[in-house]
This record gives sequence, C-alpha cells and structure tokens, in this order.
Amino acid sequence: MDTSAKFKVLLNNPHLLPELRNIAEKVYNNQRINFDEGVLLFEKGELAYLGTLANYIREKRHGDTTYFNRNFHIEPTNLCVYDCKFCSYSRLIKERAQGWEYTMDEMLSIVKKYDAEPVTEVHIVGGVLPQYDVAFYTELFRKIKQHRPELHVKALTPVEYHYIFKKEKIDYATGMKLMKDAGLESMPGGGAEIFHPEIREQIAKDKCTADQWLEIHHEWHKLGMRSNATMLYGHIEKFWHRVDHMERLRQLQDKTGGFQTFIPLKFRNHDNQMSHIAESTVVEDLRNYAISRIYLDNFNHIKAYWAMISRTTAQLSLNFGVDDIDGTLDDTTKIYSMAGAEEQNPRMSTRELVELIKQVGRHPIERDTLYHIITDYNDFEFADAPKPQFYKLPVIN
Repeated sequence: MDTSAKFKVLLNNPHLLPELRNIAEKVYNNQRINFDEGVLLFEKGELAYLGTLANYIREKRHGDTTYFNRNFHIEPTNLCVYDCKFCSYSRLIKERAQGWEYTMDEMLSIVKKYDAEPVTEVHIVGGVLPQYDVAFYTELFRKIKQHRPELHVKALTPVEYHYIFKKEKIDYATGMKLMKDAGLESMPGGGAEIFHPEIREQIAKDKCTADQWLEIHHEWHKLGMRSNATMLYGHIEKFWHRVDHMERLRQLQDKTGGFQTFIPLKFRNHDNQMSHIAESTVVEDLRNYAISRIYLDNFNHIKAYWAMISRTTAQLSLNFGVDDIDGTLDDTTKIYSMAGAEEQNPRMSTRELVELIKQVGRHPIERDTLYHIITDYNDFEFADAPKPQFYKLPVIN
C-alpha cells in the first residue's frame, strides 16, 4: 500500500478523534497547522497516526531518498565559560586538567589528516573560551580554505558568535560578514536548546538568549547564506515548550528561507547536572521526529543524528519524517559519546551508511552540505569486501 493510500485509510478510520482528523486533513491538503494543533499532536497523537502524517510529508517531498554526507569534526576545546546543566561535554575553566585546548596548528593538522579522504565538510563547534576570538576564527577559516578550497566550512553556533562579537564590541551583522569573508560557508544548528525563557534560564543560564540566537541566524541569512536549527528535547520541558520553539523557528524561516535542516537532539543524562532526569523512550523520540516534520512545513529537511540516537533508531526514524541521517563522522567528535550516546566511537564508513539506509527500503544519496547530490548509491556496487551487518528492521507500514 502506497503512502497516499495509507493516508486515506487513516482518514476513513471511524475511531479517529475529530480534532486529529482535522489535522490529518490539513496535512493531506498541504495546509499549515497552528500552535494549539501542534500541542494536541504531542498530547493525543499516537505513534502510528503521527508516522502516517509525517511519512506522507516526507515522501511527498523526497520520495524514498535519504541523505548523508562525508564529514569530520573539529572540537577546539571542551572548556567553557558557560555552565549548562545538560552538558556532559564541557568543563569549567577551573577544571582545565580535565579538558583540552587545541592550538590553531593542531586544528589544521586535523584538517590535513583527511587530505587523502573524499570528505566534503568540516564541522567546527566546541566550548567558549576567551582566546578563541574573532581574530582566531577568521584566521582559522582562511587557513582551512587556503589549504583545501573545496572543503565546506560549517562552524560555530550563535552561542560562540554572540560571545566573540560581544568581546570584540561589534554587532552581529558586522561579525557575520567578517566570518563569511574569512571562509565560513554555513552554520550548524547548535545552542538552540529550548527557546522559552522559563526553561532556558534553568538549563542554560547566561549564554545567548533565544532572541539573540535567532537574530544571529537572521543576519547570516540576510547575507544569502544557509544554516541549520536544533531543539534539545526530553528533559524538563513541557510539550508546549517544544511547539513554542518550533513556532519561533517557523516564523523566522517564513521571513528568510535560510534554514535548510531541523535536527531534534535527544537529551542524554550521562555525567551531567541533570542526570536524575530519565531519558525519553524510542517511541517518544519517533513521535518527536514526526511532529517536527508535520509542524515545520517550511523546513525542507529533518535530520536524525545516528551517532546520538543509535543506528537502529535512526533506521526507524526514516519512516517518521526523517530524510537525513547526517554523515560518516569520525571518532574525533566527543560531544555525543561523553553524553552517553550508544556510539562511543561514532564512525561509519560510506558503505555502512549506504547499507543501513537500504536495509529499510530507502534510497541512499550522498550530498554535500547544501544538499547538492554527489553520488546516488541506489544501484552502486561496492568492492568485494563483506557487507556490514546490521539488525535488519522491518519497514514500518
């Protein structure tokens, strides 16, 4: 049964609540749902219902296509002037013995380590320290582009930019223009957490506010550039806080069209100040992906970080609105593993990612950062090395 037929079966279900039927009809007719309807989906939407709606949108936009890229991470430091309660990665400056602080030469050495690899993106994000200022990052970006001009530089969150621009005494527009001129090509979506101050003040006090986070992305978009957005879910927030977060993103996207991907980030409770809070279940993770796909009608892509949620949950998510599972990564990234993610050394080969996607009946496409197609792996034949073995999940109907 194709996706459209499944949707019609849903609409003809006599037991479906009228308010949920109304939302389904809106989705089927490509109409935007409102804030209250978003909350209702969290409160009353069952997994199968949400999956039907989200997969309908996903397949209408992307068919079976599932994107990934070949990337690596540089994390300049895990020391930070901020003390976010959910963070397992960072250490305060007084805890320097537990951290690292890469020099520029050390970061450039990481870049050069991949000279023989067909990677297309370097993802740079880490803690906030005074020595990593405007001059440091503009020089770093220039040197990376001088060394490898085709390597896409995706770097730093508004948390980092807000700090370094304030220290430099320049406004956001000036600062983002400096970064673009130095070689920055896109921004990751981190640092968003939960926008509403009721929650933000409790989990991420003192770092940039929601309005400042959004304004930095706004200035970046005004330069004609693209960025991603995230939401940290599954801790002390209520459902309506999640919808409020997505509503603010949706409003900015209506203005600029500069966001390309939304990435829900699952709260992990290992070794942080919120370790007493239970993590969300896989069912709730899938519900959250689905509602994100339904609510963010002006975002083209929904991404699941396989390294954060596990390979099998990433496979399942491809039936709940997700069309991107990020990249090959490398074990240079510690943000996920230090938070207690299943992947302690998050690295997958291209072949492993392709097989993971194919096993659930999806069509693997290697993309660059801006979603230009690099290689269609649907009929691609790898060398004679044994295929990677995953637990084969059924395609969810």
